[in-house]
Amino acid sequence: MSTLKVTVLQEVLSWMDGAANLQHFDRVLENVTGRDLIVLPEMFTTGFAMEAAQSSLPEAEVIAWLHGHAARLDALIGGSVAIQTEQGAVNRFLLVEPNGQVHSYDKRHLFRMGDEHHHYHAGHERIVFEWRGCRILPLICYDLRFPVFARNRNDYDLALYVANWPSARSHHWQALLMARAIENQAYVAGVNRVGTDAKGLEYSGDSQVISPLGEIVGSAAPGQPARIDADLSLTELHAYRERFPAWRDADDFTLN
Repeated sequence: MSTLKVTVLQEVLSWMDGAANLQHFDRVLENVTGRDLIVLPEMFTTGFAMEAAQSSLPEAEVIAWLHGHAARLDALIGGSVAIQTEQGAVNRFLLVEPNGQVHSYDKRHLFRMGDEHHHYHAGHERIVFEWRGCRILPLICYDLRFPVFARNRNDYDLALYVANWPSARSHHWQALLMARAIENQAYVAGVNRVGTDAKGLEYSGDSQVISPLGEIVGSAAPGQPARIDADLSLTELHAYRERFPAWRDADDFTLN
């Protein structure tokens, strides 16, 4: 497939109410058809809560819900959720294919200014998988500030960032999304929530899809629920990388 049809959903989240959030996204997804990839925000069943894993929906239930929509829409669909595991709580990005195959990534960089590192276990594995000819790197919110972990090793075409990124630092969010796209010569989709959470933090969204040249190919009005549809040309991506092969001169980093 030479084009990947991506949809990102910038939405208000109900605080610590998994059933209400799933019902809300049920309604939003009713009008989505003909897409290859659909992305929801970080912790889309609870909002960004430190105590979320203690009372969040079971992972199996969330996966079943995602699989139902993936199968109905013939699309890969995902977002991150707080999950309680035997080892402790994790902030896990789940992406489910129509056939039920699950791809998961546990957030590596935990937001210490919100004490996330005291409540969740950091992931260690960097995940890349292929979907309809596009190699995808899933990442979560604070990961955006750490470019070494996202360094393109010529192994991905699209980086997905799901977030609960407060409006006070919206400029950072937008600037870093563009930087990650340009420096890695890859598409980047950033999916942020909107509204105000129970702690009084405001979220302006500013969700975007950005091309490898740093061009915004899809964006949402700030502060409002929105759906962004963007068609990503893999043919154009590969042609640009051949025409301007900066990736050949990238420094070699090794992560511990």
